[in-house]
Amino acid sequence: MKKFKGRNKFLRRIKLFYLKAAHINDSPQKIALGVAIGVFSGIMPAMGMLAALLLAVIFRANRAAAILGSAITNAWIGFATFLLSIKVGSVILGIDWQDVRRHWDYFIANFRLSSMVNLPISEVLFPLLIGYLAVAALIGLATYILTLILVRLIHAHKNRTKLPG
Repeated sequence: MKKFKGRNKFLRRIKLFYLKAAHINDSPQKIALGVAIGVFSGIMPAMGMLAALLLAVIFRANRAAAILGSAITNAWIGFATFLLSIKVGSVILGIDWQDVRRHWDYFIANFRLSSMVNLPISEVLFPLLIGYLAVAALIGLATYILTLILVRLIHAHKNRTKLPG
């Protein structure tokens, strides 16, 4: 029963996104860029709606769409992409991903503030950060393309259904 609850919740989020995106009054490019920025910041650890809003202002994207994109992804997808980010960052840097994972597991298991000083940044944090940036950028780009197509379709549909006069 719980499986269906999660699926229904996900479908409700998608429907809510569709309805909110349909009512944003801006160019399709600015809306898509805003959503992509929000998704990017939602995937990145320690970023979120405030970062999405700031990036949307910097890149002149739609701020409401950025907040919406961040709210859709939020932190849950960032944690879901953790292992993928370790693997991608390790491949980019030419490091064995299993070594990075072992260092990270050891760090979490023996967490103390003093252990942060001894954490090998080049062996753990740097591959993880590079991986998150790459994964978030790729998912953000895919989100931009899909949102641009969706918003253009919504706008075209709205324009076709308007009555003249």
